[in-house]
Amino acid sequence: MAIDLQNKKIELIQWLSTLDNEIIIDKLMKLRESEKADWWNEITEEEKKSIEKGIEDADSGNLTPQSEVRKLYEKWL
Repeated sequence: MAIDLQNKKIELIQWLSTLDNEIIIDKLMKLRESEKADWWNEITEEEKKSIEKGIEDADSGNLTPQSEVRKLYEKWL
C-alpha cells in the first residue's frame, strides 16, 4: 500500500509540474491551507467546553474505569 501511495504522490508531482492553469493552482493552494487549519478553531463553543470539562475531570481524578464504560455501552460496541 505504501508503494501505491508513493506512486500517487509522484503522479501528482509530475502533473503539477506541467500545470499552467492558475485557477487550479489557486484551488490547490486553498486546499493546502485548509488542511493546515487547527481543528480546535473549527469546533463549536459547546464542543470546546465539553472537551475542557473532560480534561478538568481527568486532571482531578474523576474518571470511570474502561471496564465499567464497556458494560454500559457493550451493546453498541
